[in-house]
Amino acid sequence: MRCRFSFTACLQVLVLAVSGVLCRAEDVVLLQFEKKGALLPPVAIALYETEAPRHAANFRRLVGSGFYKQTCVHRVAAGRLVQMGDPLSRSKDSPDIGTGGPGYTLAPEIVRRHVEGSVAMGRLPDRLNPSRLSNGSQFYVALKALPELDGTDTVFGKVESGLDVLTGLSEAEVDTNELPLERVVVTRSRLVPRERLDRELASWTEAAKKPKSWWGRTSGKLWPF
Repeated sequence: MRCRFSFTACLQVLVLAVSGVLCRAEDVVLLQFEKKGALLPPVAIALYETEAPRHAANFRRLVGSGFYKQTCVHRVAAGRLVQMGDPLSRSKDSPDIGTGGPGYTLAPEIVRRHVEGSVAMGRLPDRLNPSRLSNGSQFYVALKALPELDGTDTVFGKVESGLDVLTGLSEAEVDTNELPLERVVVTRSRLVPRERLDRELASWTEAAKKPKSWWGRTSGKLWPF
């Protein structure tokens, strides 16, 4: 009886653990940006839990903790990629935007290729980072297939909806470091169960249709009248 009980108990624990993993794997990440006081339609990202489990778990944790809120898109290349996730970008006056991170790196999980919509973690170049360790928080979205990056960076997800939003952001005017001159801020980030995704997308999209904030209406004007 003792052996049977132990086996049954272990089996139940295993089933619960596997069920939990499966449920978590169905979570989708939603991001929403603000530009010039106006909310943009949301971006939905699905994660590759199997091919890049460490990166997917890390991204889920950062999103769930609110790490990305008020960070900015800090690098764009028109029609090619959009990069974000640097905590230093919360301050528009920081001279080191693009160099920050969460204080740790991730071992590479280089399996997936860079196709349109791929989400990959940024990293330092090979000459400084021969082990190809990922930054830990900075990530970029490929707006088209980027075969030249295949085998170099870890792809851990893919944009399911909202790629057109990011493509539009990539067309922004930039400085010499490819930093957009107009700040684009992450205002919301959330893990959403897949069964609620359509409802959340509709809600966030509706929020983006509301009138601009006071700052958005008066941006570029000396006085609001």
